[in-house]
Amino acid sequence: MSVPRLQAGDRVRLLSPASTPDEDLVARGVALLRQWGLQVEIGQHAFDRAGYLAGNDPDRLADLNDALRDPNIRAIFATRGGKGAYRIAAKLDFEAARRDPKPLVGFSDITYLHLALHCAGAPVGFHGPAASWSDDYYDTECAEALHRALTVDEPIVVRSNPTDYTATLTAGNPATGVLVGGNLDSLAHSVGWALPDLNGAILLIEGNSGTGLGQVDRCLAQLTNSGQLDNIAGVAVGTFGEFETATAGGQTLAGVLADWFAKLAVPVLGGLPIGHGRNPVTVPLGTTTTIDPRSATMTVTPGVH
Repeated sequence: MSVPRLQAGDRVRLLSPASTPDEDLVARGVALLRQWGLQVEIGQHAFDRAGYLAGNDPDRLADLNDALRDPNIRAIFATRGGKGAYRIAAKLDFEAARRDPKPLVGFSDITYLHLALHCAGAPVGFHGPAASWSDDYYDTECAEALHRALTVDEPIVVRSNPTDYTATLTAGNPATGVLVGGNLDSLAHSVGWALPDLNGAILLIEGNSGTGLGQVDRCLAQLTNSGQLDNIAGVAVGTFGEFETATAGGQTLAGVLADWFAKLAVPVLGGLPIGHGRNPVTVPLGTTTTIDPRSATMTVTPGVH
């Protein structure tokens, strides 16, 4: 199955399946998408608020399912992550998503939706920036990378940043598999209900700067001890935000990750500019992907596995 591509004139919809976005930042995102010639709509409940959620579960779910069912909507953009996508991920209209695949763009808590859709045989998730467009995190190159990923049918090559603190994890020979993953905390909490089969997969992990080393450790323990990582082909490590690289005891994020990766004995490519960092690259999930630790590159092919 090929990844659906956007073109000028297509209608797209911005939704808030998790937490409530900043309206001014969403307006910036709308302006950007309109510059690309897209017709932009905003979901009915996108700015609702119920504590840390963008409104109640039925309304957030209805917004998302309406977009999945509407044949005129050609892509869905999450306004932000936060919390709450896990509350509705199991109730998506998976039949509609399989019948009319369309890109769902987002990351962080949106990982739950990507995973659930992949499990249901509708893996057209794009791990990329939220539609709340902030100049503090996203620049013109980031915008262009998002645009290319959504509109151009060609491989995406992501180069490791050698100065990133996880680049030191890079080791092993090239490995190829289906790209699955996203936010590490979301992955761990999806075990048993939303985590796809990872046999032969390239596992993508990333996190945010609010995640402590102990939480990273617990997440990897959950994934490893569940047996889900027994037969993965390799690991692609994205950014973990402005993570402090050491604790008072001298432990580092790279050290915690390396300890668990050693148990897996698979190729690892670290330092990838994907996830909770400035100017993240957009990559389509569910696609055949090769990590090459020798050249420090990850190549994502257009077709969905």
